[in-house]
Amino acid sequence: MRNVTGEQFTQVDNPDPFASPVWRSPVYRTPEAVIWIVQLLRALFRLLRFAVRHPVLDAVCAGVAMLWINAGWAVVAGLAGGVLAGLTLLRAIRPDCFARFVGTPARCRWRWWFYRRHWHAVMTITRLAPAYQGRIMLPVLGRVAATGFVDRVSVALVSGQSPADFANRAEGLAHGFRAHLGRVRTNVPGTVVLELVRRDALAEPMPALPVPHEVNLRALPVGRCEDGSTFAVRLHGTHLLIAGATGAGKGSYLWGMVRAMLPAMADGLACVNACDPKLMELAFGRALFDRYGRYAADAADIAELLEDAVSDMQLRARLFAGRQRDHRPTSEYPFTVVIVDEIAFLTAYQADRKLKDRTLAALATLTTQGRAVGYCVVAALQDPRKEVLNIRNLFPDKIALRLDEPGQADMVLGDGARDRGARCEEISSNPAVGAGVGFVRLETDPDPVRVRAAYVSDEEIRAMAAAYAPPTALRVLAGGEAG
Repeated sequence: MRNVTGEQFTQVDNPDPFASPVWRSPVYRTPEAVIWIVQLLRALFRLLRFAVRHPVLDAVCAGVAMLWINAGWAVVAGLAGGVLAGLTLLRAIRPDCFARFVGTPARCRWRWWFYRRHWHAVMTITRLAPAYQGRIMLPVLGRVAATGFVDRVSVALVSGQSPADFANRAEGLAHGFRAHLGRVRTNVPGTVVLELVRRDALAEPMPALPVPHEVNLRALPVGRCEDGSTFAVRLHGTHLLIAGATGAGKGSYLWGMVRAMLPAMADGLACVNACDPKLMELAFGRALFDRYGRYAADAADIAELLEDAVSDMQLRARLFAGRQRDHRPTSEYPFTVVIVDEIAFLTAYQADRKLKDRTLAALATLTTQGRAVGYCVVAALQDPRKEVLNIRNLFPDKIALRLDEPGQADMVLGDGARDRGARCEEISSNPAVGAGVGFVRLETDPDPVRVRAAYVSDEEIRAMAAAYAPPTALRVLAGGEAG
């Protein structure tokens, strides 16, 4: 029998004298010199790989070293001061170039280093680092795209993980990485994008945006996105549904879109038909609609307006048939927006059944056939239930503002929207904090994006009407119609 020494096999200490012996595996001690050699080779390999992957930095370091050797430290210090002064001047003269080539890359690198430093601990504590065959399998940290407000962190999943695993732990990830909010976006298979909000760009109300010089009907600026970029609404080629409780800020979106279209309306390339059964929101700027479209407040007048729009839409369809598939706004066939405020009054709460059926039929026809011929329906409502508006699925793009119940976010934005971060019931009811804040979900992107509309005040609406629909012009127009 082979002799076994205690150094090779040792019984684990156990206070119970009657317990079965537990044996440890043999322990082999590596010579210290071998450890130093392995670590040195590993460091040299990493240094070589870094040099190969960063040739520009290698050249700069080599140039600075040669300059130091040949000219001394004073010349190197002067060169460094000149570079710093040049960067300062670039930031003052061309802040966009400085942000693109200096500020943004430096911020992204700094944030990557931050996540790298906390990655192992956060992944382990949130139970996103599973064990396999005695090894801890960490998700791989990828690129970090950082703005002044939001970090987007690419993550390669461990085999067998799904985006739902990260979505269920989004709150823990946000706190672990010292962010206010955390959401998970789907990317290519096997990867996810962690969207971590460091600073809230939507915390303060926004004043009305300036009227643009050129109008892009596929990108009308109306507010700001969570990452600090401009939030642009697309109207041409789609329909838009806006849902929100009382005081949530639906009017900011309606007037923001009208304000962004003013130059096109003045050029005859766009017109707006306003349906205002509440007689409060849109009536304040009625002069604009009387000159560049139509305005109706009575239920019968609204039904007539919508039916006239359907007739004109069908006439366009017959004229365009076989000639063109996409609408291009012209003075003869302008882009027409039909704004319906408080649509639920017309489709659910209307006492006259015939008027309700006429209105609903016209709206259904416009939303199913109007996109290709230059018609867009923008509807706002408070109650998003199906029995209130049974055609809500005919609106490809949707915006959900503050809502009363957690399940209403999925009613407006589609199934799974709340799980992707659209927690509309948590938006503050304080107008200074939550008015105009919401989540937008586009037809082309299933992930909701948090946005806030700029506030168009009463004074600014008056100024818009005075500049683009002055009383003198309305009197001339009325006189021409009378003659």
